[in-house]
Amino acid sequence: MPSVDKKLPKLGESTIAEVVAALTAEEKVSLLIGTGMDFPGLPPKLQAPVVGSTQKGRVPGAAGSTCAVPRLGIPSIVMADGPAGVRISPTRKDSAESFFCTAFPIATLLASSWDIELVKNVGRAMGHEAKEYGVDILLAPALNIHRIPLGGRNFEYYSEDPLVSGKIAAAMTNGVQSQGVGTSVKHLVANNHEWNRNVINVKVDQRALREIYLKGFEIVIKESNPWTVMTSYNKVNGVYTSESYELLSTILREQWGFSGFVVTDWLAGRDPVAQLKAGNDLLMPGSIYQQEVLLEAIKSGELDESICDRDIENILGIILKCQAFQGYQYSNRPDLIANAEICRSSASQGMVLLRNSDKALPVKENTRFGLFGTASYAMITGGTGSGDVNKAYTVSLATGLRAAGFTCSDALESCYQEFIATEKSRNPVSTDAFMPRVALPEYIISEEQLFDTTLQTDVAVITIGRHSGEFVDRQAVGGFYLTDEEKNLIRKVSTAYRKQSKKVLVILNIGGAVETASWCDQVDAILIAWQPGQEAGHAVADILRGKVNPSGKLATTFASRLEDYPSFGNFPGVTLVARNEEEKSAAVGDKAAEIEYNDGIAVGYRAINAEHKTESATVFFPFGFGLSYTVFNYSNLQLSNNEFESDLTVSVDITNTGDVAGREIVQLYLSAPSHDRVKPVAELKGFNKTGLLKPQQSQTLSFTIGLADLSSFDPVQSLWVVEKGCYVIKIGASSMDIRLEANFNKVAASQLSV
Repeated sequence: MPSVDKKLPKLGESTIAEVVAALTAEEKVSLLIGTGMDFPGLPPKLQAPVVGSTQKGRVPGAAGSTCAVPRLGIPSIVMADGPAGVRISPTRKDSAESFFCTAFPIATLLASSWDIELVKNVGRAMGHEAKEYGVDILLAPALNIHRIPLGGRNFEYYSEDPLVSGKIAAAMTNGVQSQGVGTSVKHLVANNHEWNRNVINVKVDQRALREIYLKGFEIVIKESNPWTVMTSYNKVNGVYTSESYELLSTILREQWGFSGFVVTDWLAGRDPVAQLKAGNDLLMPGSIYQQEVLLEAIKSGELDESICDRDIENILGIILKCQAFQGYQYSNRPDLIANAEICRSSASQGMVLLRNSDKALPVKENTRFGLFGTASYAMITGGTGSGDVNKAYTVSLATGLRAAGFTCSDALESCYQEFIATEKSRNPVSTDAFMPRVALPEYIISEEQLFDTTLQTDVAVITIGRHSGEFVDRQAVGGFYLTDEEKNLIRKVSTAYRKQSKKVLVILNIGGAVETASWCDQVDAILIAWQPGQEAGHAVADILRGKVNPSGKLATTFASRLEDYPSFGNFPGVTLVARNEEEKSAAVGDKAAEIEYNDGIAVGYRAINAEHKTESATVFFPFGFGLSYTVFNYSNLQLSNNEFESDLTVSVDITNTGDVAGREIVQLYLSAPSHDRVKPVAELKGFNKTGLLKPQQSQTLSFTIGLADLSSFDPVQSLWVVEKGCYVIKIGASSMDIRLEANFNKVAASQLSV
């Protein structure tokens, strides 16, 4: 720690209030904004502020840092992205060493594991790397809702369901923070797509806001106590989230009990004074404009210094926990080998087997593979932007299969590698990790090549790849729907191999849901590998050869058509005539826009499953679906009471009745009695995953249903209400595969305060 005049208060020795009282107005402002960002082309007002002492650059490539005040013992802390691993620069000017980080599986894959302990373990590994690289706060996890499959950052988020999102994010937070590194839970709230994200106004009713979009954040705040929360770029009902007192002070702090500090997303919001008044404590990355506005506001009295003091106290309370304050001597040498194993094992646990006709998987030993699709040789490990990670390597599918003892067609690989090299030379990959990547086109295989490969191999594997990233949402074709080239590849390969009575497998190397209904029957097996991190090829090979029995299940619905998603009709929104200078000068070319969430609480399976039952829509692979190499039997559903008084305990026995060991994800859905308030047919209220059950082995899983699980938000009374009547517990292998049911009665209606 820097030397400090002993006559002055010192952070950690004096009270926080005493330290804050000793700050000058200039020092206070410097603590409320970051130290700026080195980004070519920023307009003058967004350039880095002139601040006091800082350790900017202590971790090259980190997202940002705070200002230090050495005379009061306040150090600078470092924040780094992101959701799939620590994102810092792998090279440094003063060193010949490399500083790579582990690219872990994307959030959607981790959610598909439905495994709290697994995600917590991944979080520990991420926290370990952050700690050993000198990072104080990891800007993760991200848990916005998958409202529609076209959302550009869905890969960073967990699920269409707030319970899954909240529980998995809490596990990640607990894992990271167990290492003495803070998290920044983001993006609060309704950052569900990228189109005009900096200024778009999300119009959403209070019930949907509370039950769908805020619920996951409430869970993670109450179950993991994150050090920081990051606000989103967008407005909600006309107010920027970073300027919303109701959101940040009333809901987040007063109602949920959040005790850390709130930080903006980078360059988010427009009014620094309004942001601080609302309870957004730290403005990142910091700019000359913010510095000037805040100093003038304090001088004029527009901004009461007591508000600055409150916000600084929140920041300093967290700085006291940080490695920078604790004086931890980080090594710059995290255990990347151990973390690669965690990456591999967690990836295989979150992969989802969608189809396995005639036991096409697992494959036999000594299988000879024909690998088709450019992604077989250039697997996509994760998304771009803040979700990107500078990793040392990526294991391709071809490499993973060969390492597992299989052979792959060398001739076919040579053709693909030459094609990939040529395409990359024509369209070099951008060195800017934030910008979306252009997908490689599919190689058009000749009839002769296909014929020769079919004769020389036993099984065809077609890998369909999808890039994901910030700034843009996915397109319908080439995003959700396969391109004509991809469809033709599946058709041609399937025809050729099936003529020889050989199996065809499809690997979906994707960041979000894709359409499968139109081509599913042409192949024998479909495995969603997602974007599985740097150990991609090894993890897929573990599934294909049966070393790992797939146990992942969908945490987001794979519908047959985009039209089946309730949000389709008003996505991504509409542009408006700019009404003021703020909207005319929006960042990165955004235009004034708005979107109305007229689907309300009818998000994902809550609506699609009900429509499916009326045959107006088709759920091809429903929420919660996933196959195994074995079979599980559900039995002995027990309720602790037939009348709800306080908490209700539910238990069920799960037995592996197949012939290989496996794990099963069991889901508890609740159907409410009919009243004037519209409720979904069933809502997820609990989930649990068995241990590895051997053939004929059983395990009893338990769930607890509390009063809050029965409630709905009443916007008129601004409280949670519980209806009386008969409720139905539904235990399922998916949201549409309900195995057991039981009823309980709620004698009287009741209310819960917010």
